[in-house]
Amino acid sequence: RNTHKTEEQDLSRFLLLKNIHKFNTCNPSLVIFGSVAKTMQDLPNPSPSNSLVTPLLTDLYQITMAYAYWKSNRHKTPAIFELFFRKNPFGGEYTIFCGLDEVLKHLAAFRFTACDIEYLRNTPQLCHCDDAFFDEYLAQLDCSEVKLYSMQHGRVAFPKVPLLTVVGPLGIGQLLETTLLTLVNYPSLVATNAARMVVAANEKNT
Repeated sequence: RNTHKTEEQDLSRFLLLKNIHKFNTCNPSLVIFGSVAKTMQDLPNPSPSNSLVTPLLTDLYQITMAYAYWKSNRHKTPAIFELFFRKNPFGGEYTIFCGLDEVLKHLAAFRFTACDIEYLRNTPQLCHCDDAFFDEYLAQLDCSEVKLYSMQHGRVAFPKVPLLTVVGPLGIGQLLETTLLTLVNYPSLVATNAARMVVAANEKNT
C-alpha cells in the first residue's frame, strides 16, 4: 500500500513537471499564460492588489546582499532562483499552488520610487552605501531582464518541486526572493486548506 502511494506521488510529480508554464517578462507589459497572451493594460488591475506589495516588501538582508553584489560588480551575473517548500502543510500529502497572478503583477510593476530610495538611503544600516547604488542602480531597476518559469496556477504540488523558477541578473533575483515567497506561501496555504475542507465534506456526504 505504501509502495503504491509512493508510485502515485512519483507519477504526479512527473505530470507536474510536464505542465510547467513559461512566463517571459522581458516585456513587462506582456503576460504569457500557456497559449494565452494578455497585456497588463487589459487586466482590470495591472498593479498588485495590495498597495503594500512593492520592492520594499522584503528583508533588509536582501537589500544588503544586493549592495554587496553591486559593490563587487556581480549584480548582473546570470543567476537562477527556485521557490519550493520542504513539507506539505497540515501534515497532508499535497499543496495547491496559488498566488501566481499577484507574482506577475509585482514583476510588471517592480520599480523603486523616489520615496522608497530616500527611505533606504536614510536607513542606519545603509547610510554608508555609495550614492550610486541608490541613484544609478536601484532607481533604474526593473524586471525587464527577468524570466519566470512557473507551475500552472491551481495545480497540485509536492515538496521540493519548484513552484517558480526565476532566471535573471543576481541582484534583481535577490531582491525578488522575499516578496515572491510572501505572494505564494499564504495563498497556497489558504487554497490547500480549502481543498482539504472540500475533500472532508465530500467524504462525509458519501
